[in-house]
Amino acid sequence: MHLWDPPFCGDMDIVIKKDGTWIHEGSPIKRQAMIALFASILMRADDGDYYLVTPVEKVRIQVEDCPFVALDVDVEGQGNLQTLSFTTNTGEVVTAGKENMLYIDVDKETGEPHPVLHIRRGLYALINRAVFYRLVNLVEQAETAIGKKRRGVWSAGIFFELDRDGQLSAIEDF
Repeated sequence: MHLWDPPFCGDMDIVIKKDGTWIHEGSPIKRQAMIALFASILMRADDGDYYLVTPVEKVRIQVEDCPFVALDVDVEGQGNLQTLSFTTNTGEVVTAGKENMLYIDVDKETGEPHPVLHIRRGLYALINRAVFYRLVNLVEQAETAIGKKRRGVWSAGIFFELDRDGQLSAIEDF
């Protein structure tokens, strides 16, 4: 799909709300299969806009925050052998790691943490509050190869450090 480059056909009245609800012409889309289909052809362009892309057309839609929401996390293993697999509102399961990084920004309006997980090709899932609290409970202290102590969470061999400002960053020097 990332190689498709069909012509732009205009805007479609679809909005993905901050809570992950898909709205079409003012009404929620209730069929999960339809949402999963649209999610599978969703892309974010270099201009920051979101598009539904098929081999023959591209239509722009609106996204209030992140197009996906991480509703659950499955934790397997412990320490540096731990993996964190997130389930999104579209049913996708994504394991945090080198290809799917965890980040915590700060919401500019509220000052609250804004935790996200990279899903694919510039698309992110907002990690919901319950899942975020589970992540906070998993925070541990680890020591780098050069003896520095860091606090964060492990997944798929990557240590996501929780820095002093509450930000997550990946560290691979363990």
